Amino acid sequence: MFEKVLTKIEDSLHVMGCLSLVAVAGLINADILLRLFFNRPVQIQFELTELYLMPVLATLSLSRVFRDGGHLALEFVPENLPGLFGMLIAKLRLLLPAAFFAAVTVMSGKFALKAIIHGDVEYGALDWPLGWAYAVIPLGCSVLVLRLLHDAFTPKVVVDT
Repeated sequence: MFEKVLTKIEDSLHVMGCLSLVAVAGLINADILLRLFFNRPVQIQFELTELYLMPVLATLSLSRVFRDGGHLALEFVPENLPGLFGMLIAKLRLLLPAAFFAAVTVMSGKFALKAIIHGDVEYGALDWPLGWAYAVIPLGCSVLVLRLLHDAFTPKVVVDT
């Protein structure tokens, strides 16, 4: 059950990350074309992309990409070592990043909460509330932590080919 719920959350966040990429491309191209043909930029393009869309793009797909094996990794130890030592290494390969991303989640969550409580604003073409822009980082990182912990403590099913 937990796996199914986590997978649905990861898939939903991944869709939002992908839509963010489409929005970035659309806004940048609209800005270029409007500047070129009408000498009128899309005023909100830079701030919307920088403050909201890039953090969404960078963090909300983290867990789904990890689940699918699409992440970048520096591997200096074979993935499946035999015995107790192999099991320990396999667990550490998941628990150490989980600890790191848990720390990122806590610190970025505190930062986002503080910005929301204080009503921090970025002044520009529009007044952009920063707390909600910051909130996607702990959201994406916390789901990755759940995935890493789930994978660390769920027995893998080995399929012979």
